[in-house]
Amino acid sequence: MPADPHGDPFESRLSAALHQAGDGFDSPRTGLATAGAVRGRRMQLQRRATLAGGAAGIALVGVGGALLVPWDDTAGTPTPSSVAATATATGPGASYSADDMVRTLRKLLPEGKFSRSDARGTDGKQPPLAVGVFDDGKGVGSISVGLGRIPGRPAPSGAVMPCPTGGQTGLDSCRTELLPDGSAVTVYQGYEYPDRRADTKAWGADLVTPAGHHVSVVEWNAAAEKGKPVTRPEPPLSPARLKELAAASEWRRIIDALPEEKAPATPSASSARPAEMAGWLILRKLALLLPKKLERVSNGSQETGFGYFVVDDGKGESLVQVNVQPDMSDVAGELFGSGSETLADGTRVAVRQEPGEKGGAGVVQWTVDTLRKDGMRVVVSAFNTSEQHRAATRAEPALTVEQLRAVALSPRWVSGQD
Repeated sequence: MPADPHGDPFESRLSAALHQAGDGFDSPRTGLATAGAVRGRRMQLQRRATLAGGAAGIALVGVGGALLVPWDDTAGTPTPSSVAATATATGPGASYSADDMVRTLRKLLPEGKFSRSDARGTDGKQPPLAVGVFDDGKGVGSISVGLGRIPGRPAPSGAVMPCPTGGQTGLDSCRTELLPDGSAVTVYQGYEYPDRRADTKAWGADLVTPAGHHVSVVEWNAAAEKGKPVTRPEPPLSPARLKELAAASEWRRIIDALPEEKAPATPSASSARPAEMAGWLILRKLALLLPKKLERVSNGSQETGFGYFVVDDGKGESLVQVNVQPDMSDVAGELFGSGSETLADGTRVAVRQEPGEKGGAGVVQWTVDTLRKDGMRVVVSAFNTSEQHRAATRAEPALTVEQLRAVALSPRWVSGQD
């Protein structure tokens, strides 16, 4: 099974690209279009962004595992707005130093004292970064700004709500807003540790533009992300200030100086192991297979192999997750023993109804596990709770075993259909 999808929302992760996540999503945010998984590249940037002598990296936050970003390819050049004007490209050969990053951050902060902790410019292998301690006279707080470029540009698609409810991730607040120029900015308020074992708060803003700029701002109510005592009740910048800082056009000019990154190459047909299905594609397919009557509360995915939705049929929230694994024929005997069935086309099917495996009181897990003749394994599970480690919130999962079976056996998983 994959890692818990409702993990630390402040892990520093950013996807290698934003991809379509699904048409026909039921969401009140119908103005949003296009979505993508945000796991793999964030992990890559975290490794790149580790600072000597400190833990402050780029906390690029796609809350709930997926950052959902709208724009329209048919709209042409985005219309500049007073909040987030599109920056003019700097052109080939332009570069910005670590000092430039610090000067830019200092200029964009409100009145107060800013002392530099670390910084990087656009010329190195690691992404641009500015980290420092800011004091507005009410106590110091650490502030980090990380910049990146998203390779490629996704096609428009349906609407998805990117922020889970506060109980899903330990957040006090999370809101995604579509700006007039087509950018999306997610502003969140939470804690450095989701279990709140310390009073260190982590607030941030995560912005992505149609041109592929990615700006992440994170702040803490302490002099460092970890290991320093809390110095004030809340971080220095309000949510409105965070949004304004992330949307500043100065950051986009710096990002324009970064070299274009190439999207990962598609594995060749001759690869020893079949390519794993991208998380964004799993999420898209699952969205189209779920019963239409279900409200989609939140969603997320890993870079490959896994996606989930929290749904609500009016009787309480229910987690539904899918694992897709290629080339699993060699373990068929271990996975499908007595009680399983073999369909006419050779597909193996096993159904399990059992207690949850992560300790939530009263949680039950209903699973349909399938293995096709070509070795593709599709496992669909539903729970009577929104999070496996929390107590049950309803008597049974929102999907019946027959509905789970229909999802797992759908030809959509093996066809070219999105």
